[in-house]
Amino acid sequence: MTILLTGAAGFIGAFTAKTLLERGEHVIGVDNLNSYYSPRLKQYRLDLLGKFPEFEFHKLDITDQDAIEQILRTGKVRRIVHLAAQAGVRYSIENPSAYEHSNLAGHLSILEAARKTDIEHLVYASSSSIYGANTKTPFCETDMTDSPVSFYGATKKSNELMSTSYANIHKLPQTGLRFFTVYGPAGRPDMAYWIFTEKMLAGEPIDVFNHGKMGRDFTYIGDIVDGLIAALDTPPSAEDKFHRIFNLGNDHPEELMTLITLLEDALGIKADKNFCDMQKGDVERTWADIDYARKTLGYAPKIRLEDGIKHFAQWRLSLNEQLI
Repeated sequence: MTILLTGAAGFIGAFTAKTLLERGEHVIGVDNLNSYYSPRLKQYRLDLLGKFPEFEFHKLDITDQDAIEQILRTGKVRRIVHLAAQAGVRYSIENPSAYEHSNLAGHLSILEAARKTDIEHLVYASSSSIYGANTKTPFCETDMTDSPVSFYGATKKSNELMSTSYANIHKLPQTGLRFFTVYGPAGRPDMAYWIFTEKMLAGEPIDVFNHGKMGRDFTYIGDIVDGLIAALDTPPSAEDKFHRIFNLGNDHPEELMTLITLLEDALGIKADKNFCDMQKGDVERTWADIDYARKTLGYAPKIRLEDGIKHFAQWRLSLNEQLI
């Protein structure tokens, strides 16, 4: 089938596109290649996808609804994987307007384009950030999500509500995926594991927030893609009210100090640690309850953090070009 994938130059987008192409799908990728982080890294990912004859790329902003509709109609697109968004918890404090544009107006643009072209299934990215100040762990899809601690989390909560309304009003089948701390080769350089790596390689100290008393449900990119594609292949029905939400995590939170130790081992460098207070908008711990995804999608994460960090470190040390 032909699939429109937004955010094709992004971390999850590029790996999802690659997996879909490898199984024989035609993928139309769109991305605006913004400069939130280095466009060189985004181009690196696109170059990997360009090796597939069934990959087609359009540089455009998802708020250009007319252009999105034209692609959907002329490309005879049946399904959409909507991953384009302004990412980053801390940046949402500095520049909330970027999130209003990409995450709110952008999501609405995709919803409208999908509605008008009779798309059979729209899968979109939500985030573990919507759990905000919740203290009950593990986080379950049925938990209340009304206390976001970041504007980024608030926009992702809004996306879920917008999609719920379109499912109710227009019977547009949709699946929202709450991703938990996705990591791996060619990932996002604003994530802690990559920031630590660059500072360690440069011989600089790393900032360890909340004095190291933090935990994350780190989820390897390959496991995330497996869950995403399983969701894409399993559209919700009228019985589901045309909308479902799944946690995609590892169901095994790891301490921040464990991550640092694994990076030290993988890079062969001892980190100089600068212990700091918690940052605004951050949370102390995340932990995904993935029972619903296990039962419904057959989701079964396989990669342990120690193996995933080794894969990332090997990739980073093998680079012969500066991507960030």
